[in-house]
Amino acid sequence: MRSVNYQSTQITPSKIICVGRNYLAHIKELGNQVPEEMVIFLKPNSAISENLFVQHQGEPLHYEAELAYLYQKGSFVAVALGLDLTKRGLQSTLKKHGLPWERAKAFDCSALFSDFVSIEESDEELTLSLTINGEQIQYASNQLMMHKPSDILRSVQTWLTLADGDIVMTGTPQGVGAVKGNHSFCGQVIRKHSVIVEKIWHSEES
Repeated sequence: MRSVNYQSTQITPSKIICVGRNYLAHIKELGNQVPEEMVIFLKPNSAISENLFVQHQGEPLHYEAELAYLYQKGSFVAVALGLDLTKRGLQSTLKKHGLPWERAKAFDCSALFSDFVSIEESDEELTLSLTINGEQIQYASNQLMMHKPSDILRSVQTWLTLADGDIVMTGTPQGVGAVKGNHSFCGQVIRKHSVIVEKIWHSEES
């Protein structure tokens, strides 16, 4: 089982819950319809990775930076910068035929995380930032989310049991794109203009 780091301790999530289409600008960016209900899908523990790959089994990958929350004892206790890696071409084909997204979203090494850092309450204002080779690519506050973290947690808990250590990824803002080789990705979570956690990945061929 794969782990993430929180307060110098290795935490092993049983699963990763992901929210799709949670930023209006990103919905428009991909030409999707605004959903009537919260869009949710899952990634398994085997999706967790330290390595940012350009492709998986010959299919190119796209990055999506997200605020990721760590669940413990009934609430979100920590946040990280996460990358939700996606097989965009495959996802488009699956959506066209009305099929589930898992083959495009839940494959091995499709979820990357910085360290998790403590938060005081789930809806405190936080901003995610992703730069690639020093260029700002994604930047957005959680106040732009259609469904705030507390709303997501309440909704998920109505139909799914969360275990301590589970992770909830809360959607990506506009600016997504293909992962290119030998690029430097710097993800940050920002609170009141101060960076509270940062992670750098270097993209590589698998």
